[in-house]
Amino acid sequence: MNTIPDLQLPSLPEVTLRALEACNKDGNYREISEIIASDTAMVVRILALGNSALYGPTPGIRSIDQALSRLGTKRFKTLILTAALQQVLFELGAGAWQQLRDFWRHALTTALTARALATLTRYREVDEAFMLGMLHNIGELIAIKTPDAETRQAYMDRQSDIAAELVTSWGLGPFAADAMRYQQALPSELRDAGHLVKVISLSTRLALSDSAGIAAAGTLFGLSEELTREINRRISHDVSAMAASLGIPLINSYRSEPGSQELRQTVLRQAIAQQAIGFADLTGKSGVILAETVNSLTLITGLPALCFGFDDDSLVLLSGTTGPHPHLAVTAQAGGSVLTEAFNSRMPVSLNEQKPAVLDRQLLSLLRTSSLTAIPVVTGDRCPGVFVLGTDGNTPGTTTELIRLFTEQLSAVLQERNASFESDAQSAGINHKVAIEKLRRQVHEISNPLTIIRQYIHQLRDRLDDPGAREELGVVQDELDRAGNLLLQMSQDNGDNTGETMSDLNAELQSLARVLENSLFSANNLHFNVLMCSTPTLVIASPSAIRQILINLVRNAVESLPSDGGGVTIKTSAPVWQGHRNWVEMEVTDTGTGIPDTIRDALFTPGKTTKGEGHSGLGLSIVKQLVDDMDGIIACHAGQEGTTFRILLPAASQEGIKSD
Repeated sequence: MNTIPDLQLPSLPEVTLRALEACNKDGNYREISEIIASDTAMVVRILALGNSALYGPTPGIRSIDQALSRLGTKRFKTLILTAALQQVLFELGAGAWQQLRDFWRHALTTALTARALATLTRYREVDEAFMLGMLHNIGELIAIKTPDAETRQAYMDRQSDIAAELVTSWGLGPFAADAMRYQQALPSELRDAGHLVKVISLSTRLALSDSAGIAAAGTLFGLSEELTREINRRISHDVSAMAASLGIPLINSYRSEPGSQELRQTVLRQAIAQQAIGFADLTGKSGVILAETVNSLTLITGLPALCFGFDDDSLVLLSGTTGPHPHLAVTAQAGGSVLTEAFNSRMPVSLNEQKPAVLDRQLLSLLRTSSLTAIPVVTGDRCPGVFVLGTDGNTPGTTTELIRLFTEQLSAVLQERNASFESDAQSAGINHKVAIEKLRRQVHEISNPLTIIRQYIHQLRDRLDDPGAREELGVVQDELDRAGNLLLQMSQDNGDNTGETMSDLNAELQSLARVLENSLFSANNLHFNVLMCSTPTLVIASPSAIRQILINLVRNAVESLPSDGGGVTIKTSAPVWQGHRNWVEMEVTDTGTGIPDTIRDALFTPGKTTKGEGHSGLGLSIVKQLVDDMDGIIACHAGQEGTTFRILLPAASQEGIKSD
């Protein structure tokens, strides 16, 4: 048994249920992440996919947050639903469920303790320490689901090796593997071990809340007994709070039946809603799909329904399940009816006890019911339609949940279909639009070096007394304009440079600084400062891209300065540690008038500019595209006393992401 075993592992039904509910309700990113991170089986699922070959030879994912970013919302939700479906199929005995609850508490206690120790002892990868705490005893979780007693004991005996093999397979590095492999070593053997090894080993001991763990804290990190006991008390409180939020009882014996039953019902409702969507023809436009699916909605709810589509500022009755429907089109503006209120609020609205508007009465007559509820179908920032269901004023919770799941899944279908349809409809002209956009960018980029050359010529003309020479320089300026036009005619797409190029940011800045100063800061009231750090500034970027960024930003900065003068400062810093990797930072700051609010919201969008005629507004959009192509980050801080653009470029050296 020297390979990693099957990792389809059981979770407590309460955890799976809460994760599924959070996804279905579009819970915030932090809420979903905290639920997933509390359960070893889900952590394994997420990290296994995040570190799979699907994403290429990228650095190992060390946290749930990183995994969510890599997987994306859609794939992540699919993974949770799959986990929920598989969870329903797990059949464990009562004793195994009790072991699973105790395992969950111990794993979470260890992980929280590891995070606290990492923070206290200044280990920089706090999330990694937490994640390894969750995984340290994965062999026990595998054993819980294993029916054969001999095999189960074998997994228990080699827990440390299983965890080490797992993190190695994910590319988390040798120090993470060592932390797993030596977690049970005696404290006396770990005094001079790596930081992460000591953190995980001590966390596993403190999770047991015994005197041996207290003594180990003093041996490994010199922590006092009082401080160590306070850590234990705080972690115990946090685990209890998490258990309470998920509905997991910790005091009494554990019964899985209530949670498992609720999970089965939730999964069943989701499956029913998904199956009902599949009954309809989903190949047409939004209005056609909405009209088709009204029958499916009535099928799963047993309620009569009408379907309204949004068209040209009106809500038009498309179909219904109460027989032939009359032509009905009403204004989409809110007018007091349940239908228009639901459309404008993007939220379900029920008639309940409120006085019905005239439109409500008309709909009640069509549905032949005593009350009604309007359910909007929302896709992004649009509402393509609204379902109106006839009720008796007392809709069961299970029916309400089915309606919600149905409309959410229908929204996802419509969003995908709309994107596909719009793509097909625009395919005939899309190449032309791309070419026009590319041409505009090339025009702008050509203007940068030509502007600098023109500035030089202008200065030379001012220094010459010979009218003939000045006239000749004027001819040169005209020829530069003509050359620019010829270059535009020759422009073509050279394709993306997929090779990884390294450049020295300071060196490029130094070579460009004199040109920028002489060409853009010739006036006496303009000042140019370059502050370069003394540490290496190798970045993963081409020299030409760096120069494009610098010229665009400095040129914009100079043009923003008031007529009475001002200054522009470029500053570099390295290394800068952010988001689990090293960067090289460059800041371009001016003392100009700032950026108007009307421009700030669309700062990096082509076409927005305050410079007047002759400027395309493309400079910052090109800078943004160049930075994005380098996998860099750009941010802007604008105030009344000037503007600062902060750019982070990936450092060529990745030594800063080592685990120890």
